[in-house]
Amino acid sequence: MNIEKIREYCLKKKGVTEEFPFNEETLVFKVIGKIFILASLDSIPLQVNLKCDPEKAIELREEYEAVQPGYHMNKRHWNTVIIDGSIPNKKILGWIDYSYNLVAAGLKKADREKLNKLTNK
Repeated sequence: MNIEKIREYCLKKKGVTEEFPFNEETLVFKVIGKIFILASLDSIPLQVNLKCDPEKAIELREEYEAVQPGYHMNKRHWNTVIIDGSIPNKKILGWIDYSYNLVAAGLKKADREKLNKLTNK
């Protein structure tokens, strides 16, 4: 899994934009203006932060050494996933979906309606 595949996957989702709001090394993907993934482009191996339900976040950290509390994030709600080949790509893509869905579900009603009216890219 590399950043190009992650970028392509994220940009296919409804309402997703990408930007560099913090610095040139942190690529951020947002759904209707809310962050659901941050990617550290200067980290080797690649690292991404994904939003997660607090209980599930703990489970994933216990199961996978490459899943850690979210770096520079609320560690209760975010995980840092180290993309080092130890986790199957399918799982990582599933966690990206999970993060996207969590953030989308937490949008204000007007923003959720706006998202629902969009078509897939």
